[in-house]
Amino acid sequence: MALIFFGKDDNSKAGGSPAVFVDDETNELVFQGITETDPETLAIIDRHSRTMPNESSVRVPPHLVAKIMEAIDVIRARSA
Repeated sequence: MALIFFGKDDNSKAGGSPAVFVDDETNELVFQGITETDPETLAIIDRHSRTMPNESSVRVPPHLVAKIMEAIDVIRARSA
């Protein structure tokens, strides 16, 4: 498996997450981010989409949307 890196939050502490990748084999988006732990937020999420034991919800800041869109454009081009 190879991940294509599209960008990360340049404002993050220690150069860490969040970050956006595309799996080169499956064309899936891969997000690295801060795991959501707020019980109220998780309850809202779970009401709409049950969270399985091997899943988590991560937060991605709005200024990373351009990188997410860039990654989506690559996936769309490969799927055309």
